Amino acid sequence: MPGLYLLTIVFGLGGMLISWRLKSKFQKYAQEPLRSNFSGEEIAVKMLADHGIHDVRVISVEGQLTDHYNPADKTVNLSNDVFHGRNAAAAAVAAHECGHAVQHARAYAFLQFRSAMVPMLNVANGFMPILLMIGMMILYSTGNALLLSIGVALFALATLFSFVTLPVEFDASNRALAWIKSEGIVTPSEYEMSKDALWWAAMTYVVAALGMLAQLLYYLNLLGGRRSDD
Repeated sequence: MPGLYLLTIVFGLGGMLISWRLKSKFQKYAQEPLRSNFSGEEIAVKMLADHGIHDVRVISVEGQLTDHYNPADKTVNLSNDVFHGRNAAAAAVAAHECGHAVQHARAYAFLQFRSAMVPMLNVANGFMPILLMIGMMILYSTGNALLLSIGVALFALATLFSFVTLPVEFDASNRALAWIKSEGIVTPSEYEMSKDALWWAAMTYVVAALGMLAQLLYYLNLLGGRRSDD
């Protein structure tokens, strides 16, 4: 039990460290202008067109690292710095988000599975925190594990979602890197910067997934320990 609790803390701190590292990498590579002089918007539009995708809009959104692809309304949402940026970091992010649009158009299995989980996860996230909190209180006071078991089941769903996200993110990055390289969007040195930026971005998902797994094991161990005491 103490080991699992410590592991959860370690992954939490690791996530903060990687998030800091990711931001520093993007700030560094944002200072490297592309020799091709493409903006993030232009890269996104070109990548979509090159893959025969003409029903996806590229729009600018507020915030930093708020870039995402929305399959519901078919939009590639790029933060202002990426949308207007003409650097290695902007190229990496714009192409990566378009990688998700390509996955959607090609019916990539993991993306379909992930999208199917979203409605269930939205419901689960609404109840999970309070179920876990009250469930633990009831478990310690009365020994009844029913409410906590339901909360843990919902947490297991969220953990599964975080692991399904991993192949989706890695595949989008692979598609992005292959395309910007083959189309000459980046020079060899710019390609390495883009690759490094996307690797650090992927690590945030990896650490988050492992952190959730550690928490899930903690809850399962708690339930198992209580049942063995009965």
